[in-house]
Amino acid sequence: MVLDSPAAWTMALCGALCVGLSKTGFTGISLISVLLFADLFGAKTSVGLVLPLLIIADLTVYPAFREHGSWKPVWKLLLPTLIGLAIGYAILASIDDGQARHGIGLSVLLMVAVQALRLWNQPLFHRIADSRAFGVTAGITGGMATMIANAAGPVIQLFLLSRRIPKMELIGISARFFLLINLIKVPMTVQLDLITWQTLKINLLLVPGVWLGVIAGKFLVKRVPQRWFESLVIAFSVIAGTRLLFF
Repeated sequence: MVLDSPAAWTMALCGALCVGLSKTGFTGISLISVLLFADLFGAKTSVGLVLPLLIIADLTVYPAFREHGSWKPVWKLLLPTLIGLAIGYAILASIDDGQARHGIGLSVLLMVAVQALRLWNQPLFHRIADSRAFGVTAGITGGMATMIANAAGPVIQLFLLSRRIPKMELIGISARFFLLINLIKVPMTVQLDLITWQTLKINLLLVPGVWLGVIAGKFLVKRVPQRWFESLVIAFSVIAGTRLLFF
């Protein structure tokens, strides 16, 4: 597993940059990092390779946004998310790389569909989000998506948005939630032999890209129209997710 060309390094650093950006409010862009790393390293290997980068980003963002939000919404989501993690672990353990590629593509397109619903049909989204079952569904779906593809960001963000949580609090709660969930995933991912010394060496080389993404995200989150930004991310993710699923 090597990055043996300038193009491969550029893609990997872009993926790391997207990981950092996604933790500062631009959640949809996490889907781009999922797709870039799946293309570079293979679907299953990318799941283990991306996880330490996500944890590094979580540990960077959490102190910066600790004054925003609380742990209370995290505990409400924890049980259904753990159920989703267990289901995702069983699926990931039983599929090969080609099936994992399709699974990642499907996970990405599912997250895109949820994100698009919020952007383009808010009345319908809020009717669904206000139902009692939505929190449980979001937790289980998010747990499965994060275990199979590290792609739970959009659905968890949408659950929090459905509770009319302001942007900065949402970032603080998300930082807590994903720091906890990603740490829980570590022994499960190691057990699947998806985190190795080789993947950790690559992680070390990509950490500056994650930090640059966090710094850029903190600067941009108050300056870039999020609806415009997320629409571009959705368009890119639909193309790339379809490619993983069908090609």
